Amino acid sequence: MRIDIITLFPEMCQAVLNESIIGRAVAKGAVEIVYHQLRDYAYDKHKRVDDTPYGGGMGMVMKCEPIALCFEAVCNELGKKPHFIYMSPVGKVLNQNIVKEIASSYDNICILCGHYEGVDQRVLDMLIDEEISIGDYVLTGGELPAMVLADAVCRMLPGVLSNEECFTEESHYNGLLEYPQYTKPAVWREKEVPPVLLSGHHENVDNWRRQQSLIRTKNIRPDMFEKTELTKLDKKLLENR
Repeated sequence: MRIDIITLFPEMCQAVLNESIIGRAVAKGAVEIVYHQLRDYAYDKHKRVDDTPYGGGMGMVMKCEPIALCFEAVCNELGKKPHFIYMSPVGKVLNQNIVKEIASSYDNICILCGHYEGVDQRVLDMLIDEEISIGDYVLTGGELPAMVLADAVCRMLPGVLSNEECFTEESHYNGLLEYPQYTKPAVWREKEVPPVLLSGHHENVDNWRRQQSLIRTKNIRPDMFEKTELTKLDKKLLENR
């Protein structure tokens, strides 16, 4: 997959996404991330990408033409139109199902990072395919949400993680929170690792982990638990908690 990010702060995005797992994935070619400085597509000498809103009000609104020119340049470079996403506080809230859908459906996505009071609505109406939020709060700009989305999508791509289980066992992938994790030593400050994890009995370990995921989700995220279709084994594990 190739991910294009249109932003006023490409260095900010690069500083994060060039590190750790995603940085290694980029280095080995498992994913390509390209950053575009929006001001490069501003057509006045001051490189302005915003202006005052019609109708009055506080703040500034990002202008249509620089965004359109930048996106058209991305399309020309790719030879096709990528799926265009705007990170917006009014978008649908990002979850693992949306991440899986994006990762499995598109070879190319382009992410627009908003700023100020947002983007001229005509850009959203004419160019944007999808608006996504990372939560019910407002941030200074769209760079942090764009990095969250890019990171989450990249983790789902082949060759990014060492093994598929690295993400299929994580919280939210299958609609449940992840079970508790432990490492050495077996006893730390008089607190022991659950004995079942030291037993070497794989079926018992799997059942314990499933049970803990169910219990944790029911206690912490009852909204998620209500959507879970419980199997006969699940019901038995909850009864024997």
